[in-house]
Amino acid sequence: MSEFKYACPVCGQHMMCDSSQAGTVMECPTCFQKITAPQAPATDDSKFIITGTKVGERPAPTIPEANPYASPKTKGFSGALVVVIIFILIGVAVAFVYHGTIFKSKDNSAAVADDTTAKPNQTPARTQRPPKPALVAPPANDANWMLNLDAVAIPDSLAAGRIHGQDFICERANFSTNGTLTIRAGTRGPLEFGVTINFSGATAGTLAGQTINVATNADKAARVTLHWKDGDETKRTAFNDGYAMRLEFGAEARNRMPVKIYLCAPDEMKSYIAGTFNVEIRKPRKQ
Repeated sequence: MSEFKYACPVCGQHMMCDSSQAGTVMECPTCFQKITAPQAPATDDSKFIITGTKVGERPAPTIPEANPYASPKTKGFSGALVVVIIFILIGVAVAFVYHGTIFKSKDNSAAVADDTTAKPNQTPARTQRPPKPALVAPPANDANWMLNLDAVAIPDSLAAGRIHGQDFICERANFSTNGTLTIRAGTRGPLEFGVTINFSGATAGTLAGQTINVATNADKAARVTLHWKDGDETKRTAFNDGYAMRLEFGAEARNRMPVKIYLCAPDEMKSYIAGTFNVEIRKPRKQ
């Protein structure tokens, strides 16, 4: 009886048996599969290893299989393999030549896709400015409403306060040709909420660079009128004296002039305005 080797068809483990064990079931020592031992090979050449058959499957062919551990012999490339290599080289060359065009097209497509997500006439988020915080008028209390000018400190913030119990913030100011300074909420239309100060014909040019202090006991002071809304009705009240006011006029330039104001009215609602603003100077029309 001659011994021979055969391989496990599952894991490739080599096993030893003799010709008398051909067709018997053995267990692979590596994967523990039940293997049917093959017929002994017709040749004693140890370079060829035959393969057993897993129990339940058809017998493996008895053609000798090349030993994977044997030194391979140098073989020439087949014609089909040469053709495949040529096509691969051609593909690499084409990709190298048109690399810039291909990837640029992809980038442009991505950019177009991004643009389609934006709504028409919508400003990109990076150019939008954050909204300005809403201005809030300070409350009318004893710290803000004072008839004594000695303790007054005019803030550098936008002129604001309260008129007849309603919060007021200056949105526009102008000095008319008849010598009236108007400080108002809103920028257009008739005056409905604000203050007018009549200087009896004084021009903006004569007031530029001047500081005016009006104490509560001043005689023949500028006429101050408060304007406010009561429902749909516009109301007003005027004071010729009894109020405290300080006005600091800056230099006139290009029909504008910076002004700082503190005005404290003697009404029961403790109306007042304090802060800064730029006044538009209206010039008389040339004849």
